[in-house]
Amino acid sequence: MSEPRYGIWIPVYGNWGAMHHPHEPCDASYSRAKSLLLLAERYGFTTSLIAEHLLNPRDPNLDQLETWTAAAALAEATSTIEIIAAVKPLLFHPAVLAKMALGIDAISQGRFAINLVSAWFKPELEKSGIPFLLHEERYQYSAEWLQVVKSLWSGERITFEGNYFQITNLNLLPRSIAQPHPRIYLGGESEPARALAIQAADVFFLNGRPLEQVRKTIAAVKQYPRKQHHPLRFALSAFVIARSTDAEAQEVFQQLSVYAAQDDRSELMKGVDTEVVMFKQMAQYPGIGTNGGTAAGFVGSYDTVARRIADFASAGIETFMLQFQPMAPEIERFAAEIIPRVRLDLVDRLPRLVSIND
Repeated sequence: MSEPRYGIWIPVYGNWGAMHHPHEPCDASYSRAKSLLLLAERYGFTTSLIAEHLLNPRDPNLDQLETWTAAAALAEATSTIEIIAAVKPLLFHPAVLAKMALGIDAISQGRFAINLVSAWFKPELEKSGIPFLLHEERYQYSAEWLQVVKSLWSGERITFEGNYFQITNLNLLPRSIAQPHPRIYLGGESEPARALAIQAADVFFLNGRPLEQVRKTIAAVKQYPRKQHHPLRFALSAFVIARSTDAEAQEVFQQLSVYAAQDDRSELMKGVDTEVVMFKQMAQYPGIGTNGGTAAGFVGSYDTVARRIADFASAGIETFMLQFQPMAPEIERFAAEIIPRVRLDLVDRLPRLVSIND
């Protein structure tokens, strides 16, 4: 079993999970994103995710980092860490997006990836005059959009006739440095999202949830036939609170819960498409953070959190995309206290895993 990959969510909204934390500025600037990503890279994190919104979904009066310009700049500013830019197909024609992605792939020397999100926040599209398709059709649109993007990434000259796009005698050069193309992450809780991930993605991105639910999801996904030559891999979003003891971590959790309770989510929820399964699923696991937050249970002593991460890694999660509060000191803490413990825990499990497989 290889060592897990660790990443950070870039704070595109300003911060994650506790908007009123006294030691964490609500700062969605590029300069802060760059500072945190360089810190994460220095401490051994290997990937990162930049979510995409036109408007801040928590409060339209707050700043919102623009994803694709930031991704290009961060590709130049960093040297080893993977940069994943989220993309909503309704916002970009696939030929334009494919060319932009190839540009960032070149800047990063092959460290660029996309996270396809079929959109759930209606106001940013409605206010922009962009039609907000119904849930099922958004995934049909995304499937065709992704087919065009992957074809153009191949470097071949293509002609494509679909329900949404018509491409005539087009090829994009140079080809991507990442081979066979930039990595594609795709998540979602609905059956259309799962089906698209199985057939078209490289990594299925799960929102945070308890271990048994992750095992069931991975097992269910692996039952479906897949057209790709390589296996589908799995990533998990999670919010981490680690301290010397379980009791101390719970104290921090309770305090962060107080800060998070001050965050008015009314605007966010008014803009959520009622067909989106993600928010219904996450409502089962209230906690701190976005995209499942603390639902994975990474709250506890250093040993507890490391053991739980190792449990998820043993279940098939290869990439952990993490949120912290406040980010800078917690990134350092995680690198110093958790990463080495997970490494040792997984080494200790190897004889048992070999015995089980035999």
